Amino acid sequence: MRNIPFIQNRMFFIVLSLLAVIGSVVLLAQKGINFDTDFTGGRKLLYQFNETVTEAQLRDALIAKGFKDTTVQLYGEPGESRYMVKAGLLTGDAANTTVDPITVAVKESFGADKVTLQQEESVGPKAGKELQRKAQVAVLFSCLLILIYIGFRFDFMFSPGAVVALIHDIVITLGALALVQRSFSLTSVAALLTILGYSINDTIVLYDRVRENMQDLGEATPELINRSIKQVLSRTLITSVTVLFVVGVLYVVAEGAIQDFAFAMMIGVVAGTYSSIFVASPVYLMVQKVWPKVAPLISGREG
Repeated sequence: MRNIPFIQNRMFFIVLSLLAVIGSVVLLAQKGINFDTDFTGGRKLLYQFNETVTEAQLRDALIAKGFKDTTVQLYGEPGESRYMVKAGLLTGDAANTTVDPITVAVKESFGADKVTLQQEESVGPKAGKELQRKAQVAVLFSCLLILIYIGFRFDFMFSPGAVVALIHDIVITLGALALVQRSFSLTSVAALLTILGYSINDTIVLYDRVRENMQDLGEATPELINRSIKQVLSRTLITSVTVLFVVGVLYVVAEGAIQDFAFAMMIGVVAGTYSSIFVASPVYLMVQKVWPKVAPLISGREG
């Protein structure tokens, strides 16, 4: 990897990133995000089984009873056979029933004496929309704090590259979720925030090496940034492969919301590793070149 001209070929990677982002935006516009009941409103039912029941068995039983649009999520330790079932709000005559139809179906499938309904709650559409808004604010606020942190940790010319890289990672992850129509719940929001932290960590490691080399070699040039990338590349790849291995295993063995989390993390880790090298660095180099020309114009307007 010593002779790979990462920065010298930056236009190719910038075009590749733009195509990926545009494709993700098109997917989000056409297919949209498959929001869970956390965001759309619905009901949640927590069941405790007296015997071992797997997540797949419960899901198959509900599908067999006609409840295809439900989400089954492990609640607690795997051996406890405790599951949260999420479904849409009841309408029509079903809304007036004293016992939820899903509870009836679960008891018919596994035996009334072998399952206990421990908790039942409903989330209205208005509350779901409010939760959706708060999730958006959480992601945007995280990006803002990262922008400020990078500015004080290094200098503000580093910040645009870091934020563009984060937006790149989030959009591509959301595009992948839209493509496969994975359920988007509060667990998915946690995955997005984790991806933000992972991606910015990679970028900071690279920026720190760029700054160290600038102290020894002078101004930031394509050659200097390319050298910095090569110096941290092995560490970055080893960390990424390790994380991918863990979330890959989690994706294979888990189900439901945990599998959705693992899927988002796999996409985010790949996008975050890529963006630290091929997005954050070229943007920083561009800012370095453009700022000396823009700064006098801004100063003149203020004067």
